[in-house]
Amino acid sequence: MRKKLTFWGANENDDSLVREVIAGHKTVTADTVEDYYKGYGELGDGGYAAGDLIDVYDLKGRPRCTIRATKVEIIRFGDIPEAVWRGETFGSAQEFRDVHVRCLPHLDLHDEFEFVALHFELVETKE
Repeated sequence: MRKKLTFWGANENDDSLVREVIAGHKTVTADTVEDYYKGYGELGDGGYAAGDLIDVYDLKGRPRCTIRATKVEIIRFGDIPEAVWRGETFGSAQEFRDVHVRCLPHLDLHDEFEFVALHFELVETKE
């Protein structure tokens, strides 16, 4: 059975990250270790592993594409690998850090803080 995933958006109409996946630009997503392994509603299973086929939904619950997880790795906030920040469509590791500090203000994101990076490839689009 395929897993399900949604990407963060500023509001229910923000499907910019899904569009980046479909365009082939976004090939990585990162989450905190604590949240990565938790489900988050009926459209977010969590705990994705290499080899998983994952149906991606927008925030309105529409199926948009299918991805295949290719690699899962633990990364430290103070040492973001280039493949991760580029795959997240950022211009640098510092931009990755700055955006995540803004999006996760409730967390103390210090250099040793760990994230899980999910690398993936686009399998098919639903549009």
